[in-house]
Amino acid sequence: MPYEPPTHTVERSLRATTGAKIVAGVDEVGRGAWAGPVTVCAAITGLRRPPEGLTDSKLLTVKRRTELAETLRSWVTSYALGHASPEEIDDLGMTAALRLAAVRALEGLPARPDAVILDGKHDYLGSPWRVRTVIKGDQSCVAVAAASVIAKVQRDKMMAELGTDHADFGFADNAGYPSPVHRAALEVRGPTPFHRLSWAYLDALPQWRHLKKARAWAEARVPEIEGQLGFDF
Repeated sequence: MPYEPPTHTVERSLRATTGAKIVAGVDEVGRGAWAGPVTVCAAITGLRRPPEGLTDSKLLTVKRRTELAETLRSWVTSYALGHASPEEIDDLGMTAALRLAAVRALEGLPARPDAVILDGKHDYLGSPWRVRTVIKGDQSCVAVAAASVIAKVQRDKMMAELGTDHADFGFADNAGYPSPVHRAALEVRGPTPFHRLSWAYLDALPQWRHLKKARAWAEARVPEIEGQLGFDF
């Protein structure tokens, strides 16, 4: 299906209206998975013409996405990845975990961005970051699309590596997301150390339901998170 290539329109607008010189695009992957971290990529691209075929990672084949990620790693001005572990997701809730991963990514960049383009309609970053949210930014904004592809390929690789000791779960194919293979393995073996134990999938597994963690957090509340918290997934 044809799609419009991403542009620098939002970045140019931010530069013009805020005086920002360094603008980062931010996107996440793994929000809806049952297992594995949530991963955020922050990418700085400048205003150069992007590689041919760049778009939201979900619109690309695995082969094309992998090839494009390799190109992007050397094409972008800089990029960094941040992760929040399954334990952190269980303890903090997804909104705060996303912020944690995003802060880790942004603070991993060699230069602090003056502004951030965040994919979606919800600003899970907040102060002190200057944020512009863009619905479907991973399709329309060059820096966000680049972040989308790099994040997806990196997390998929990570999940495939985690799956080597848990072959029945099919992490190399489903990346920790719901699938018939994943569900069948859960019914027989129960959750691995990489599963999120506050997720509702455990409600449908009577023999493992006792492992479910109660949610002590509310998604509407995002606690303050200062800098790196020492997680190395």
